[in-house]
Amino acid sequence: MDFTLTEDQQMLRETVRSFAQEVVKPRAAKIDETGEFPYDIVKKAAELGLMGVAVPPELGGAGMDYLCYAMVIEEVSRVCATTGVILSVNNSLVCDPLKAFANEEQKKRILAPLAAGAKIGCFGLTEPGAGTDAGAIATTAVRQGDAYVLNGSKIFITNGGAADWALVFATIDKAKKHKGITCFAVEKGTPGFKVGKEEKKLGIHASSCSELLFDACRIPAANRIGEDGQGFKIAMYTLDGGRIGIAAQALGIAQGAFDEAVAYAKQRVQFGKPIAEFQGIQWMLAEMKLKVEAARLLVYRAAMAKQTQPRSTLESALAKLFAARAATEVAHDAIQVLGGYGYTKDFPVERFYRDARITEIYEGTNEVQKMIIADEVLRG
Repeated sequence: MDFTLTEDQQMLRETVRSFAQEVVKPRAAKIDETGEFPYDIVKKAAELGLMGVAVPPELGGAGMDYLCYAMVIEEVSRVCATTGVILSVNNSLVCDPLKAFANEEQKKRILAPLAAGAKIGCFGLTEPGAGTDAGAIATTAVRQGDAYVLNGSKIFITNGGAADWALVFATIDKAKKHKGITCFAVEKGTPGFKVGKEEKKLGIHASSCSELLFDACRIPAANRIGEDGQGFKIAMYTLDGGRIGIAAQALGIAQGAFDEAVAYAKQRVQFGKPIAEFQGIQWMLAEMKLKVEAARLLVYRAAMAKQTQPRSTLESALAKLFAARAATEVAHDAIQVLGGYGYTKDFPVERFYRDARITEIYEGTNEVQKMIIADEVLRG
């Protein structure tokens, strides 16, 4: 297996790394403090093609592959996990299912502006009573002539307060359970659709995680994505790709925390020499490096599987489970290397630690990933 990046992939990595260091990093602590959605950063990311990395150019995207997408999320999350997940949601949870399931008219009208970054998208699946059990969705969609009327609510929707378009999953027949779920594209400003409470969270403070509320929200039948009852299939397909994005976010967090730990260990002097010369610190750094590199191999493998295989369910679950664990563990150890300074906001490792925790929860908890992995292994 050849692990060498192509010239185009290497050029993309260098471009995104410069963007992350020069544009994103200087704002990371501030947006974490204020929780203000970074519209200006998103606009600059769009100018680089980072809002629709794997979408064809004729549909507003950058026309690159899924490995490029994973590297984009990794490099951005290396300095700011909030910005990383904003880009991840637009790419993998919105653009990707539209590319796969929308008709040609919908691709031009809805997908193209999202991929170009002229619009921002969100993914409305989770509800108060339907998290892991997506088949328990209670939001309803009733066909009335050439429209559907939506009633219900969604929670914990990343980009929810900032989004121009929401992919919303609702049931057209509760008796059919997951076979009744249908996907709709709902535009901001549609009567009966409003954003509810924005969550106050442990980390990723500026990701605009919000409720979406639907009260007799009438949308055109032309905004149905796929067929009636196809929504569960669309959601599961989407989450396979979305988990690669979150795994890449976790990888970036781990790498960023590791970078800070190494830099600090080299300059912090105790007992007359840098703490990097003490074996106890060296062994911690070695274990951290091991976790980062193993996570990277799993994330890149999953991205390649997404690019080349009909299904990437197993690879996505493996990457997300390991990378999420690695992010939490590496950030934890980075704080330990920095000691008291690591516990303060003067250094970014405490932010990395807070941001890392959610990667073990959203887009399928660690426990869900284990269920998926076991199911894939046992059916062989």
